[in-house]
Formats: sequence, structure tokens, C-alpha cells
Amino acid sequence: MNGVSKLGLAALCSLAVVSVGRAQSGPANPEAQAQAAVKLRKAVFDVQSYAYLPMGAFLKGAPFDATAAETAAQRIQMTSSMIPDVFKFDTRKFHIMTRALDGIWTNQADFNQKAKDLHDAAVNLESAAKSGDADATKQAAIAVGKACGACHDEFRSK
Repeated sequence: MNGVSKLGLAALCSLAVVSVGRAQSGPANPEAQAQAAVKLRKAVFDVQSYAYLPMGAFLKGAPFDATAAETAAQRIQMTSSMIPDVFKFDTRKFHIMTRALDGIWTNQADFNQKAKDLHDAAVNLESAAKSGDADATKQAAIAVGKACGACHDEFRSK
């Protein structure tokens, strides 16, 4: 991972730590606290989507770039590891626009397992990318997509 990517990832992590703390104990107003939690979740998933873009392009026919795949995998590992933390604050009782379904909090063990499955798939993607094997990387990228989709199917409204 190059220096700029590491710096950006470090900045995201720092922001996430501060934001999670604020979302869980920050604003005295519970509604504001819930809004902050939802905003943080969206930010994590926006970064995660951005991280996967090179893999999506590769799956649609772009040339194989092992370095880009490795970087994508590392970023997805980071964002997926944050998912359980950014969903600790239960926002169901607030009137906030979110696609999060109740099952996140009623079946938290399964939700957290799906986040772990995504993380594990990203670890496999990194290994495949490091090997330089385009076919293995393609299969690993597909597995990352399926891991994302598994969570969406059960825990995110359409």
C-alpha cells in the first residue's frame, strides 16, 4: 500500500474512532446522536463502495491490476472491520432515513458474522492479488461481492 493510501486510511480510521465515540456518547440529544450514527454508517459504506470500484471494473473486463486489487482488499478489510462498531447504536426508534433493517439489532450475531465474512473474503482477495493470479483474484473479488450481497439481502432495505 503506498504512502498516500496509508495516510488516507489512517485518516478514515481516526475519523471513524472519533465519530463512533460521538455517535455513542456525543450529542446529548438522542435524536442528534442517532443522526450522527447513521451519517457515520453511510460514510463507511461510501468508502467501502469506493474501495471496491477497481474490482467492479476488473469484473466487467478492465485489465487486471494486482496492486489496485491489493489496495482494494486492504481498504475493504478496514471498512468491514468497522461495520459492527458503527451499528452498535440502535437507531430504530428514531425517525431517520436509513436503509438499515431491524434484524441488525434483533439478530446481531448473524449481522456481525456477515461483516466478518466480508472481512475474511477481503483477506482472501488480498492474498489472491498478491499472488498475481488474475483468475484467483477474479474469484476472490466475486466472493467479496457475494459477501456484501449476503448482508444486503437480510439487513438492508431496497
